[in-house]
Amino acid sequence: MAEDKSPLWRKHIVAGELFATKVPHEIRTILGSCVAVCLWDPDLLAGGMNHFMLPEYTGSGEASNKYGDISIRSLIQRMESLGSKKSSLKAKVYGGGSLLSASGISQSSVGQQNIHIAMEMLRSEGISIVSRHVGDFHGRKLRFNTCSGSLSISMVESISAKAAPSSNGRPSAPKPVRIRQPEIILAEA
Repeated sequence: MAEDKSPLWRKHIVAGELFATKVPHEIRTILGSCVAVCLWDPDLLAGGMNHFMLPEYTGSGEASNKYGDISIRSLIQRMESLGSKKSSLKAKVYGGGSLLSASGISQSSVGQQNIHIAMEMLRSEGISIVSRHVGDFHGRKLRFNTCSGSLSISMVESISAKAAPSSNGRPSAPKPVRIRQPEIILAEA
């Protein structure tokens, strides 16, 4: 596939956000245990991405896109409002890392639960999952081209959210996030 050289707008999303458009964009995000679902419509050359923190809304607190079940439904509805049909959508699922577990800090399986809800909801909606890069002990930096459907991933080394105590009992300085190379580029098959 030839690389698309047309100019792209850029949009960075954080946990609890989603973005979908027909206008060529590069949507970016950084994931740890959170999951991002990218939807692409090859017929409309439209795409969108969400970024959610927790698998399901339990009824307490505010219902928002930080929950996978709500965020995935919202992203599908947004793509449909742009003119997409579910049968045309191609899904890509990323994230769900266990960054704190790799640091020796106990962590629940929130990453695995996020992966599970994404895969199950997409399957139940009849949306084809064409790519995934999930789990493991590292984060991911994503760049999704809404026009071509291509996505590039850079791995982010695992760090602890709270610095572990040093030998003198005081917290040590947090480690910087380092992007590991090489970058993985996934193009639509």
